[in-house]
Amino acid sequence: MISRFGILFSILCSLLILTSCTEESNEAGDTQSEAAKRYAFITNGVAEFWTIAEAGAKDAGEELGVDVSVLMPGSLSDQKQMIEDAITRGINGVAVSPIDSKNQTDLLNQVAEVTHLVTHDSDAPESDRLAYIGMDNYTAGRMCGKLVKEALPEGGEIMILIGRMEQDNSRKRRQGVIDELLDRPEDPDRFDPPGAVVKGEKFTILDTLTDGFDLSKAKANAEDAISRYPDLDGMVGLFAYNPPAILQALEQAGKLDEIAVIGFDEDSQTLSGIQDGKVHGTVVQNPYEYGYQSVALLHAVATGDRSRLEESDFIAIPGRQIRKDNVDAFWADLKEKTGKE
Repeated sequence: MISRFGILFSILCSLLILTSCTEESNEAGDTQSEAAKRYAFITNGVAEFWTIAEAGAKDAGEELGVDVSVLMPGSLSDQKQMIEDAITRGINGVAVSPIDSKNQTDLLNQVAEVTHLVTHDSDAPESDRLAYIGMDNYTAGRMCGKLVKEALPEGGEIMILIGRMEQDNSRKRRQGVIDELLDRPEDPDRFDPPGAVVKGEKFTILDTLTDGFDLSKAKANAEDAISRYPDLDGMVGLFAYNPPAILQALEQAGKLDEIAVIGFDEDSQTLSGIQDGKVHGTVVQNPYEYGYQSVALLHAVATGDRSRLEESDFIAIPGRQIRKDNVDAFWADLKEKTGKE
């Protein structure tokens, strides 16, 4: 026969177990509720630049305890499918770098109707996105133009290589380079169509070659420019993979010491080229922060905090010029953030 003490002891143990289970259940419920927030970070292509951005997005996801999907399309149709899939899956927020902002406005507005939408790297200013996270690409283009002037103080013939002209950042970045080289007043809305020679007092922009984010075509474009223009003085690569493609083409042609290379973004081959004196300099963005801040902003808005949007819908992450004198420190910091050796 069980004593009264035994019964009380059993009841007490049961209560302790029940309390413990309840606490664990609440903790699990809280975690589950937080983890239920899901965000999609969609790039405009596949490149080392976006691998750095992925690290930032994933770090933000871990710190906030939310799920982050990083999606890298190979084409415009791929990106469209990824955006539509995100809507179908009930994602709590989408951060996207639009490939063709003008022709994607309707699609982006559909996203904004059902979830929170921000753009990063390249904007879609006519859409209903909440904010743009990135830098002023026209200003960054002029920064790149200043590097060209440093590399070629007497001026010369220049070729520009870039991925696409449909992107908002591409057009503004390229125009900034041209306007700086021609010493024009600032005008982000100015546009010199590709295909025509643009001539200034000291610099002549021979052409702009696009590759559609095709790495093999990027190299072929560089090879073609070297072959067609024997008096070429400088080559400007405005997408992350363009400077490495230029370097490969110049090395094969035996002209690494004859043609100045000015880049954009922080591809490891570009940074190595700066260290070796094969690249004069590059204008870097901060893709890590693009990823981190996109997720942080989406989660803040999704949880009711819109304070960052009160002053402006432009979350500025300024660009920087990297030359031989600061490339080592920059690269060391980049490796620390991305966990790469």
